[in-house]
Amino acid sequence: MSNLIVREPVYQQLNHVLRSLMESEFAVGTQFLTERQIAERFGVSRVTANKALSSLVAEGLLEFRKGVGTFVRGRPMDYNLRALVSFTDEAIAAGKRPATRVLVFRSLVAADAPEEISGLLGTGPEDGLLYMERLRMADEIAVILERRYVVAAHCPYLTEADAAGSIYAVWTGHYNLPIEGADQSIRAVNITGPDARILSVREGAAGLLVTSVGYLDERRPLWFERTLYRGDAYEFHNQLVGIRTGERAGGRFLDSAKKTDSDWVKTSTEYGPGGATMMQGR
Repeated sequence: MSNLIVREPVYQQLNHVLRSLMESEFAVGTQFLTERQIAERFGVSRVTANKALSSLVAEGLLEFRKGVGTFVRGRPMDYNLRALVSFTDEAIAAGKRPATRVLVFRSLVAADAPEEISGLLGTGPEDGLLYMERLRMADEIAVILERRYVVAAHCPYLTEADAAGSIYAVWTGHYNLPIEGADQSIRAVNITGPDARILSVREGAAGLLVTSVGYLDERRPLWFERTLYRGDAYEFHNQLVGIRTGERAGGRFLDSAKKTDSDWVKTSTEYGPGGATMMQGR
């Protein structure tokens, strides 16, 4: 590969070359080239070098540390929109160290849960539920805040220790549950209040809120969750087929005048306090 860029547009070429360097020469966590080094190595102006670096920082591929330099952060983790994938498996596949901090884990009856939960999970007032809040971490960085209700009858002996790893692995491996899939909705939100503090992001930072109901075979509900993803840590991946007509759309418009983020994102204080533990993801 030549170290001299001669064709237009220079900025797009430089951006592509720097991405390749991050994969071939610089491991995640190592210090990247400086603006001056890029300019000298590729024969571009420092203005162009700065623009390329700033773009990669904005994408979350590089991290600028004041007074130290620019470091390789790695690509955002992928969220597969076509299949259920364990966070633990996602993190490991991305070359990251997964960990889970259990913020809340408790049993309750459906009558004590928000009214919508019973309808979504098909439970009666006295049916047992498990409620958990989990902070998912990659390389010790908080990336996901998950709040989940589970129908206890399907996994009556599920423990807090189980919740501190891959719960999908526990369901399929220990309980032999035939997980069929989930119905999901995804929307952009601003992360605020306690959620911003838990995820260690600035007030109002961009996030993605995934709301879903998970099913066993024969459409038997197993869980309901609302999960917040840091916007700078995840990218959602999907594969589309050709244009189709006459089918129900996969999305819908929201009435922004009536809904606010607080309508969709519940804080831990609304569901009661809980202890905190951390275990490496399994």
